[in-house]
Amino acid sequence: MYRDRDIVSQANRYIDSDYIMIFTGARQTGKTTILKHLYEKAQSGNQKAHFITLEDFDYLSLLNESPKNLLSIVGLDVKERVTVFIDEIQYLNHPTNFLKYYYDEYKDKIKLIVSGSSAFYLDSKFADSLAGRKRIFQVYPLSFSEFLLFKDELALWKKFKQSVNLDNLGLDHFNKIEQRQFQLRIDEYIRFGGYPRVVLESDNQENQAILRDLVESFIKKDILEAAVNYPDKFLQLLRLLASQIGGLVNKNELANTLGLSTTAIENYLSIMLRSFHIVLIPPYFANLRKELTKQQKVYFYDLGLRNLLIRNFDLADLRPDRGEVYENFIFRELLEHTRLDQIKFWRTQNKNEVDFIIGDTHAFEAKYNISTFSLSKYRLFRETYPDMRFNVVYHTGANDKEITDIRLCQF
Repeated sequence: MYRDRDIVSQANRYIDSDYIMIFTGARQTGKTTILKHLYEKAQSGNQKAHFITLEDFDYLSLLNESPKNLLSIVGLDVKERVTVFIDEIQYLNHPTNFLKYYYDEYKDKIKLIVSGSSAFYLDSKFADSLAGRKRIFQVYPLSFSEFLLFKDELALWKKFKQSVNLDNLGLDHFNKIEQRQFQLRIDEYIRFGGYPRVVLESDNQENQAILRDLVESFIKKDILEAAVNYPDKFLQLLRLLASQIGGLVNKNELANTLGLSTTAIENYLSIMLRSFHIVLIPPYFANLRKELTKQQKVYFYDLGLRNLLIRNFDLADLRPDRGEVYENFIFRELLEHTRLDQIKFWRTQNKNEVDFIIGDTHAFEAKYNISTFSLSKYRLFRETYPDMRFNVVYHTGANDKEITDIRLCQF
């Protein structure tokens, strides 16, 4: 059964535009499913539409032979516009040239909606050649809200969607029974993540097998297509980053540990970023020049993948890294309510730190257990940024803090 993704709602605004719509993201996050859904929707609306997968060698051979072969495949009609859905566009020899050609020559007759994995997104010519012609939709692993929907928790999903946002992050406004139901699902999401195939599987051992397949098959495809010189080192680096989520990324230290140059480390990090496995967030400074020269913090888009890399699927209460895992979960939730470039962190040379700064308006500190929170540690930040709303989000523990000027929220 198809379940609507949040990204589809955003994309629907551009269905009738001339823009090329490109769904990109990590492998196995649901791009093909989204494309097929939009194709079926177009057909049901009596629109002329064609679906082509470039995993079909016949189609791939024809379009590589000449982009104009698409015209004979779809049977272009001068009286009627056609929407063409192309899955796995990155398999073309020159995908950006293909898309640019059809936009420039046929945008009034052919609407292109395509999917492309990280290999397509890595194309160095991508940004320039399609400037002003494209709209990109990044398909991440399922958010927690989408996770609830895929688990058929429809009542919880509806309430969550309606009431959780940056100004109201947490479960405090739900009753005790609902809070318990939410937290059980959060614990499951933290363990196994949000890849759709994983979420739809209820057996824990099978979940782990699916995640192993992702690493063995799909991440190694990313490595191959990016022409990585030392694939074993690449995976070692990914595992090192998985072991230090929420921590600062020291490229020199990583280079020394792996016996690589800092240039190689930077290249590998770039591939991981564009393959949508990790994200690096910068520190918050009023001075942008300082911000660009400081170390960044690393998080994973999917905690299931991260837990597979460190071989630990224990329940949160049994994990020595439960604080870091919970912090990564809060990052993933914040990403649903703001743009990635709006998420930063604050840290001084004396190691005063706040986990997340959103724009210039919100600050969030993540604590797995509220008992570990000490207000005095954040005095400098609150004095420096008195107008910024300070929130402490926590998962467990009794809220016996008598604090009036910050917001404590259980999540």
